[in-house]
Amino acid sequence: MRSLHTSHIKSLPLLHKGKVRDIYDIDDEHMLIITTDRISAFDVVMPNAIPGKGNILNEVTQFWLKKLRHIIPNQHSELSLEIVLPDASERDEVEQHAMVVKKLKALPVEAIVRGYLIGSGWKDYQSTGTVCGIKLPAGLQLADRLPEPIYTPSTKASVGAHDENIDYTQTEELLGSDIAAQVRDTSLQLYSEAADYALERGIIIADTKFEFGLDKNGKLTLIDEVLTPDSSRFWPADQYRPGSSPVSFDKQFVRDYLESLDWNKTAPGPDLPESIVTKTAEKYKQAKNLLME
Repeated sequence: MRSLHTSHIKSLPLLHKGKVRDIYDIDDEHMLIITTDRISAFDVVMPNAIPGKGNILNEVTQFWLKKLRHIIPNQHSELSLEIVLPDASERDEVEQHAMVVKKLKALPVEAIVRGYLIGSGWKDYQSTGTVCGIKLPAGLQLADRLPEPIYTPSTKASVGAHDENIDYTQTEELLGSDIAAQVRDTSLQLYSEAADYALERGIIIADTKFEFGLDKNGKLTLIDEVLTPDSSRFWPADQYRPGSSPVSFDKQFVRDYLESLDWNKTAPGPDLPESIVTKTAEKYKQAKNLLME
């Protein structure tokens, strides 16, 4: 399968190149997001692409945007790719990876929702009995399902920096009390509906992050990727066992491999063996198939 590590669109100006996405300017109201096959771990982009990954992330995001649009409007635009990229050769390179979106004012908060006790939340809980300041019952195990999903926002760090967890009061200071409450309540509703749907199809969504923007009328709008294996922890439900770290559909597989190396977690990243690339591509494909077929 052909892979897309970096897009090369010449007819539009490049606005931003992220760890996975290349963003191009279209006009005053629209942008073109290209979800490449790049993969990052520990905030470092690996030199290898994962064939099919960008296409899958793009499809999964668009699937959720349609499924959840009764909860909140989203940034997807009906402007066609043929109009945006009239050159057939340019369009062919990125067609399966592309989404035309509306330009919005992005909010400086990542809205993280946790339904299970894992990752940094587990470390917090072990030392304080809380996750991001939220008190939890005593005696919970690693990967236990929480009594109810919790909202644990973080700041959106600049390129090269790490996000930092913040409490709800800080989100009110950043966003204003009205928007902060909308972001919290909408995030919890999105997560709960998506988690119920995914569980029926054999996937546990342990946690996820959402991003939001405001349109020109100040209306809250869902942006960026949504409920993908990159922005969420996806676990196979049939292999879930509280008390141990679950196997995962996401890029934890790559992180685990990198942890076994003598690598200092700074750029450049090491080349990934073909076996790791192939296995990772299979995990992304399996997650998509369970959700969408």
